[in-house]
Amino acid sequence: MPESARGSGRSTSVALAVLPLGATEQHGPHLPTDTDARIARAIASSAVIHMEHAGMTAELLPAQAIGASGEHAGFAGLVSIGNAVLRSVLIEIGRSVCEWAPRLLIVNAHGGNVGALTAAVVALRGEGRDVAWVACETATGPSDTHAGRGETSIMLALAPDEVKMDAARPGCTAPLAEILPELRRGGVRAVSASGVLGDPTGASAEEGREMVAENVRRIASAAQPWEIDSRGHLSDR
Repeated sequence: MPESARGSGRSTSVALAVLPLGATEQHGPHLPTDTDARIARAIASSAVIHMEHAGMTAELLPAQAIGASGEHAGFAGLVSIGNAVLRSVLIEIGRSVCEWAPRLLIVNAHGGNVGALTAAVVALRGEGRDVAWVACETATGPSDTHAGRGETSIMLALAPDEVKMDAARPGCTAPLAEILPELRRGGVRAVSASGVLGDPTGASAEEGREMVAENVRRIASAAQPWEIDSRGHLSDR
């Protein structure tokens, strides 16, 4: 049974089902491996509540917490199903959900999922199912791409007891565009021994709360006009 924002399914018809999509992978020595899933779930849950306040009946689904994270190979804690399997899983979830919900929105918090996610949503839309995806924005700048200031701030706001700030250290702080070729060739280990891409030491719960609120506002506002591009991405600007 789908899980609503209040924790129980409803038998009434819904306008939109919302699926949080994360990953299970290392996030440096200071964040838990389910960071992406926690962030996706929290933002999707609050977005559903905002949608309902705006008059849209929405249903929060349980999070898909394992994604495509092959770039983190070699780090402890990684659980990845790869792009091909993730694409298939999302297609099957979409087909199932669209039997009872007219629309499905996938809220993604892991960049490594985007290839499989886009392929799945395009395939579902090609089958006539009204499915879209949108990204959680967790970066504070071009060098803050994994377990840095943004994600650490959000986790300080969501689950401060799970954040080990005494272990937080800067990782690779070069802009993503600069390290992307090496990242594609050798994964995260090729550019950061700690697995951190960014500097988490300046993170704060206050900044995290602001980032969550902005994500929620952006996603909830985009759900009403429901404008989708050719990649199945929900227009959120």
